[in-house]
Amino acid sequence: MPSSKKDVEEGFAGLPPAEKPFHPVMWNLMLVFGVVMYGSYTILVHLCEEGGRLPFSSTSAMFVIECLKLCICIVLYIPEVKKNGFIMPPLSFAIPFAVPAVLYAVNNNIAVHMQLQMDPATYQVLGNMKILSTAFLYRLIIKRPITNMQWVALGVLALAGASNSYAGLQAAPGTTSAGVIHITMKGLVMISLYCFISGLAGVYTEYILKKKYEVSLHLQNGLLYVFGMSLNAGSWIYGAMSSDDEGAWDLFAGYSVYTWMLVATQAVIGLIMSAIFKHGNNIMRLFVISCAMLVTTVLSVLIFGLQLNVYFIVSFLLVVLALYLYLVYTHVIT
Repeated sequence: MPSSKKDVEEGFAGLPPAEKPFHPVMWNLMLVFGVVMYGSYTILVHLCEEGGRLPFSSTSAMFVIECLKLCICIVLYIPEVKKNGFIMPPLSFAIPFAVPAVLYAVNNNIAVHMQLQMDPATYQVLGNMKILSTAFLYRLIIKRPITNMQWVALGVLALAGASNSYAGLQAAPGTTSAGVIHITMKGLVMISLYCFISGLAGVYTEYILKKKYEVSLHLQNGLLYVFGMSLNAGSWIYGAMSSDDEGAWDLFAGYSVYTWMLVATQAVIGLIMSAIFKHGNNIMRLFVISCAMLVTTVLSVLIFGLQLNVYFIVSFLLVVLALYLYLVYTHVIT
């Protein structure tokens, strides 16, 4: 057993290389499953609504999601521990995972509450603005250059966002129906902040996961989720202490079948995204997010009777065009 901090670090660094666990067919199936899970998120949040508000605490839901993800990670990590043994990672390795944990904790709570400011399809279309923030941050952090055609694609994407935003702002004031294209100014501010933080969290997470590629993804995820659990638990406890509601200390207050479906799907998509960061890249993540736009739109029409207008349709087509141009000139598709 290592007897000093130096021995621990050297032993930890000397772990067997992490295996690439996915057969190409399984990898593609995972991406398709991820598209469906991601596309269902905003639908489930709107189905949870009661009287124009969410009946559950967002920090409670995020805490439960982080707990579920950690449990799954532990189960998946057990076979590796039996095979290779377990060495406690040094603090210097664990601390960097606190950064994305903070970013995700903030962003995931924003994502829940901003659903009340727009319809599901608008959320998914404008959510593609993550491509803008991811591209710029990729350039700054991972030093990936942006080609001229990719700049064109980003411009097309910005135009799509402007078109969809204009359409949403034309809705009658006070519109909250998930079946009507709408967005508020508060919603625009929230989704702009959400896209920036999401891009930063995604790029940074890919960076730290690949920096120690030889380390098991399940261990890396475990560290991330421990920090995430702590942050959301602290936020939930603070909210309960500040509330006069007798049910504030009920962790599952306001939960419904849809809430539990939300918890399960978000836990799964979180694990899928981590695998994409580790064994793929952020560009592949953007592909999943953009494809999910179609799933959300179809489900919105079927479940909420969403009424599409010309601005939304134009925005949708522009996003598809921007995605195609960006991915082609990133050599993801040929």
